[in-house]
Amino acid sequence: MTQDCNKSCMTQNNSWALLIPAVLAAMVVAMAGSLASCSGGRSEVQAGGPTITVGVATVTKKSLGRQITLSSELVPFQEIDVYAKESGYVKKLMVDYGTRVKAGEVMAILEIPELEAQLQEDLAEIKNATNQVSRAQHELERDQAQYNALHLQYTRLKGVFESQPGIVAQQEVDDAQGKDLAASSQVDAGQAALEAAQSQLSVARAKLSHDQSLFDYSKITAPFPGIVTERYANLGTLVQAGTGSSTQAMPIVKLSQDDLFRLVIPVPESYVRYIHIGDPVDVRVPSLNKTFPGKVARFSVDVKESTRTMHTEVDVANPQRVLLPGLYADAELHLDQRENIPSVPVQALNHQGERTTVFVVPSNGTIEERTVEVGIQTSSDAEIVSGLSDGEQVVVSDHSGLKSGTKVHAQVVAVPEYHEGNAP
Repeated sequence: MTQDCNKSCMTQNNSWALLIPAVLAAMVVAMAGSLASCSGGRSEVQAGGPTITVGVATVTKKSLGRQITLSSELVPFQEIDVYAKESGYVKKLMVDYGTRVKAGEVMAILEIPELEAQLQEDLAEIKNATNQVSRAQHELERDQAQYNALHLQYTRLKGVFESQPGIVAQQEVDDAQGKDLAASSQVDAGQAALEAAQSQLSVARAKLSHDQSLFDYSKITAPFPGIVTERYANLGTLVQAGTGSSTQAMPIVKLSQDDLFRLVIPVPESYVRYIHIGDPVDVRVPSLNKTFPGKVARFSVDVKESTRTMHTEVDVANPQRVLLPGLYADAELHLDQRENIPSVPVQALNHQGERTTVFVVPSNGTIEERTVEVGIQTSSDAEIVSGLSDGEQVVVSDHSGLKSGTKVHAQVVAVPEYHEGNAP
């Protein structure tokens, strides 16, 4: 019985001795798969002797692009306080809070008695100058007629004197010549008087035009289409001209252009090289739960030393007047976008100075280190310009201990993707 017991114990011990290595091997394989799945394939595990299990990913074509999200407030494309050009009383006020106006539309009319009186005076001066021109014209015509008669008389006497000597005395010819010259001088004087009268008329008309231009400023018009967001004056309010240095000048209304908005965003220095005029921008307004299309319209082309950012403006169209000034918005800029390009996870890259390599695992399982040229690179993927072909597998797990010629067991793993959040 003791011998049977000993045999039984020996049999059980032999079974455990045979089972333990198998169990340990299974545990190692399980742990290798678990670690490769949990850590993104960054661990390497000895499996079955010298063969190493590595996590790999396949070279695939995808769209890559850098993105950055910046936050700011929406402001009207144009917003101004509308002042009066000339001082006066508000005679009519056609707008109020929320009134929409077109470019050139009259918003208010001022009463300016001084300019009205000045216009009447200018009209009187023009009438007087016109009469002076008419009188000078008539006098010139009279002088011209006298000159023509005297000149004709002189010409005839001179002709007779020269053709038939002795018939006409020299004295008569000289007297006729003197009258002819005097009449010619009178014509010149009349012409000068006419020109002076015409100049005076031009001055009077210019003064009327100047005063009329000032009086036209009594009509306050909208310089661009928009909406009135503030009203500062009422009927009868005396408003001072906004052109002087007086601190008493008060605007009549505030006008905002609301069919187009600006989103002023500070682009960090590291992203400045990616900004181009016309780049598309997705503008999301959380309070409206809507996204609007925009584009980079202008930037300052310099980086502020205090913030290390570049002033950039995004234009956002607002044809439906949904957007309002002051709303908080997130601008998502798509930087250096590429479509359908070969790419690998960034974990596959080995950087050795200016040289970049990857470990390629062919079908025979023998590692090959290959130099590649990298293009655009995001936080998760990198474009492969040359050195790899579609469908090839590259190591994305831990590269320590790996080298060309190493025999490995390739296991495809899912590499987590990382997305850039809001820039500081």
